[in-house]
Amino acid sequence: MSISLLLSASASLPCPSPPLLRRGIQRGLTPIRASLPRLGLAASRGDGGERRLVEARRGRAPAAVGVSAEGDDGGGGVRTGITAAAAATVVLAVMNRVLYKLALVPMKDYPFFLAQVLTFGYVIVYFSILFIRYRAGIVSKEMLELPKSRFMLIGLLEAMGVASGMAAAAMLPGPSIPVLSQSFLVWQLILSAIILGRKYRANQILGCLLVTTGVILSVVSGGTGGPFLSDVNFFWPAVLMASSACQAGASIIKEFVFIDGAKRLEGKRPDIFVVNSFGSGFQALFVFLLLPFLSNLKGIPLAELPAYVNRGAACFLNIGGNLNGCPGAPLLPLLFITMNMAFNISVLNLVKMSTALVASLTSTLAVPLSIYVLSLPLPYMPGGTSLSTSFLVGVGVLVLGLLLYNLPQNSAEQVKND
Repeated sequence: MSISLLLSASASLPCPSPPLLRRGIQRGLTPIRASLPRLGLAASRGDGGERRLVEARRGRAPAAVGVSAEGDDGGGGVRTGITAAAAATVVLAVMNRVLYKLALVPMKDYPFFLAQVLTFGYVIVYFSILFIRYRAGIVSKEMLELPKSRFMLIGLLEAMGVASGMAAAAMLPGPSIPVLSQSFLVWQLILSAIILGRKYRANQILGCLLVTTGVILSVVSGGTGGPFLSDVNFFWPAVLMASSACQAGASIIKEFVFIDGAKRLEGKRPDIFVVNSFGSGFQALFVFLLLPFLSNLKGIPLAELPAYVNRGAACFLNIGGNLNGCPGAPLLPLLFITMNMAFNISVLNLVKMSTALVASLTSTLAVPLSIYVLSLPLPYMPGGTSLSTSFLVGVGVLVLGLLLYNLPQNSAEQVKND
């Protein structure tokens, strides 16, 4: 079934015709009624029908990015809400990246342990919040009965993305990893067109490419030394890009869950904690099954994994005779975990309000901002660094790409597309 049909609006009956004309046009009304839901237009009784027909067309702009609106006032309110959510996501994304760097100061020898705390900690926290929201009546029983196969696919894709990403990162030079990871946006464009049937204008495609270019320029501005990709077999860069494809696919499936859920729930989209909880639960399950493989990739034999977990927990809690080696724990790791959860909730909320691609573009803006913040003297990281000219150029290209993606559509062209 076409995804566009899931977003179609129901139409009311047209105004009654005079008695003498009613028979002559009765047959003509049938195809008109059938076409109204497909076009998403609302017709009402009386003289206001024509005015509301025009307003419905004008309100289609937000729908181009997966947001429904009713008239100009409703569309303006939705756009304001999306802008506020995007701004909050950028702030949380910057804080998330900075706190991750700070959390690695005490946990520098245990990043794998920190990653597993996040993976399995999400399940406990998200399901606890989901239970509270269900008891409060915010989450309905119908939401919990949504097909679990979609959440299983989300968890599988995210676990495969983690596994293949870690395998490729172990074989690739450091500066190449963030550059190759920018294929995530390209994959989202392709997969949203295939899975959701979404069509993008030329300025949106060019804007995404400019954003990707800007991030690459910003990231590699300080990493010109050392090997890059010239001495690396093509297989491992391809594995890392496949990892990005898995992550992009998971984000598009989440967007599909919101769209399909709105149809199943009679217009009400699923609560974000339903998607977060079940998606994280299946991801934790598949990560647990892949744990021997993942630990070996990090140089930790399966037999030594329990001892590694004990040392990591002692460092995380800053207890057990490891006080001198883990400065800033447990405060910095706990701050990062809290911020990371808030960031993920914010991103998924933005996906629910707009699209997965808009959420990714918003998060991408945080990359150069995070690099700038990390270049400043910070607690536990007193040595600041200077930023190169190529970094500033990259930031400029990135912002230009975001502006180009969000160019308003010409009203005449918009009516033509409708």
